[in-house]
Amino acid sequence: MSAPLLIPGAAATEFKRESGLARLLGSGSAGVAELFIFHPVDTISKRLMSNQTKITSASTLNSVIFKETASAPITRKFTSLFPGLGYAAGYKILQRVYKYGGQPFVRDYLAKNHGDTFDSTFGKGTGKAIMNATAGSLIGIGEIILLPLDVLKIKRQTNPAAFRSRGFFRIVADEGMGLYRGAGWTAARNAPGSFALFGGSAFAKEKIFKLQDYNAASWSQNFVASICGASASLIVSAPLDVIKTRIQNRNFDNPESGFRIVGSMMRNEGITSFFKGLTPKMLMTGPKLVFSFWLAQTLIPAFATVV
Repeated sequence: MSAPLLIPGAAATEFKRESGLARLLGSGSAGVAELFIFHPVDTISKRLMSNQTKITSASTLNSVIFKETASAPITRKFTSLFPGLGYAAGYKILQRVYKYGGQPFVRDYLAKNHGDTFDSTFGKGTGKAIMNATAGSLIGIGEIILLPLDVLKIKRQTNPAAFRSRGFFRIVADEGMGLYRGAGWTAARNAPGSFALFGGSAFAKEKIFKLQDYNAASWSQNFVASICGASASLIVSAPLDVIKTRIQNRNFDNPESGFRIVGSMMRNEGITSFFKGLTPKMLMTGPKLVFSFWLAQTLIPAFATVV
């Protein structure tokens, strides 16, 4: 588990910094905490992105967010923001374990086999940060393996009528590979988004805090780095995230291709529609991503000292 004796701050020194168990425990804990704190925020964000009408009043906003419970008491409104919690639990925890826990393994591979290339191409320090970003991008593309759970979560949040009283296994049997609809758009969103997430964090640690060992970052340094990475990721991935969400929230029996959705958005809503929900996403989803990424970056090195 010890690092190789190479130049401090070089990309290749990143190889095998934490155990697999530490990565699993740290990323899994971050996923569980994020789920229970931020699921209502995620539901609001998805419903705003799925809305295709202009919001001109508080009553319209209320209807978009709370749907059929718009006129219900406040307690019922709040509980209506927890649809699809079971799917969300499966998806979100697996996603965070895969993404936050998996990126270091890809980083290890790149450091071991291509670390010198990153250093010689981009320079020591910058090469290490770009290597971390590249590892994030690659792991983000592979995230489409979890797409069916994401599809079901989004449909429960935005279009529950699509289920028609069917359970999980019935839907899987009926829809099959249709649950991977939008996989290409998801990969296209995840590649730059994850590059910006891990890259923004790495650059903050490298350029702002001058850290040679990213695992040595304090909780406050990890927090600032997470803000940098999450903000960059949300801005870069926003247009493709809107397209992905609209593909996934439609009825199973009435799918629509991403290119048709793009054309319809351009004709009917204008180019600004590709950034719908970005402001609430930065205000609501942003803290969720910052929180989970900060927690994972803090807990993984912490668990590495005890397991």
